[in-house]
Amino acid sequence: MLHAVVMAGGSGTRFWPKSRRNRPKQLLRLFGDDSMLQQTVERIAPMVAPDRTWIITGADQAAGVRSQLPSLPTSNVVAEPCPRDTAACIGLAASIIARQDPDGTMIVLPADHVIRPPEKFRATVQAALAVIDDDPTAFVTFGIRPTRPETGYGYIERGESLGTPDGIALHKVVQFREKPDRATAERFVAEGRFAWNSGIFVWKARAILDALATHRPRLAESLDRVRRALGTSDEAHTIAREYPAMEKVPIDKAVMEKAPNVRVLEVVYDWNDVGDWRALAELVEPDARGNTIQGKVVPVETSGSIIVADDGGLIATLGVEDLVIVQSLGATLVARKDQLDKLKGLVEGLDGAGQGSYL
Repeated sequence: MLHAVVMAGGSGTRFWPKSRRNRPKQLLRLFGDDSMLQQTVERIAPMVAPDRTWIITGADQAAGVRSQLPSLPTSNVVAEPCPRDTAACIGLAASIIARQDPDGTMIVLPADHVIRPPEKFRATVQAALAVIDDDPTAFVTFGIRPTRPETGYGYIERGESLGTPDGIALHKVVQFREKPDRATAERFVAEGRFAWNSGIFVWKARAILDALATHRPRLAESLDRVRRALGTSDEAHTIAREYPAMEKVPIDKAVMEKAPNVRVLEVVYDWNDVGDWRALAELVEPDARGNTIQGKVVPVETSGSIIVADDGGLIATLGVEDLVIVQSLGATLVARKDQLDKLKGLVEGLDGAGQGSYL
């Protein structure tokens, strides 16, 4: 059976001040009527029942996740005692799934992406399942055709064509590439055989655990001790003991760069990872002067700006351009759009500036 694993961690810095430590991006309603997390679960729900939907999140965010997803069993919201990156997160989920469903297939999904339309996403999942049915040892990832030379994403180099399951192009993976510099990103786009790495994967739970045992044996040993404790009175204690000592490594480095049987599907849906406030300009219809506005805002002689009034108060602007202005939870951000890459550092510095209550 198919299980959905939604990775819902995060520290809540890139959408500050609306996001906070206990209210990261995936719990926010940034676009549409539901939170990013709710949209992710709704997108896969026609294919996966609630009792086979698993949310892996931080301990300080588990209560918020459960409140947003009341249809899921409480135990399906799994709290990591500390962040250890995606290999440990996925390994923990695979251990839980393999114990309950030894032949289970899992789709791994970030909680904070916008994907439209959902029907095309599910068609891509169906194509991935066809690949796994044909070869249960395969690892399938979803690649996004680049629309620009983006330096903030990892890339996947496509190799030999393996056909078109359900009408979607499938290729062998030659290699995964780290986030490139500008010149390298331009070359990737020009060569036409590279895709953005979306961080969405489909595989058998047992297969990813076997791959971790091969390529990251110490991590696999810790996960095996956790697996043996699942469902016993020692479960919580074992996870609390083992998890902080696990290697902090992404699944790409731990397995995907080394496994011999990795495949990439070239997706046919629109994708946005909603990386920071600038992403709103791609998701919300702008006004006549290119402003992206949410809430009570009066922009006068204002252009190219993103303005969010989240506290119910009014934001009025006069004679500005290319700014991001966000008012939320008693704090206000005013930044140039081209400076948002530094927002994480600003937020991390609030504690030292005596403003830790705004984290």
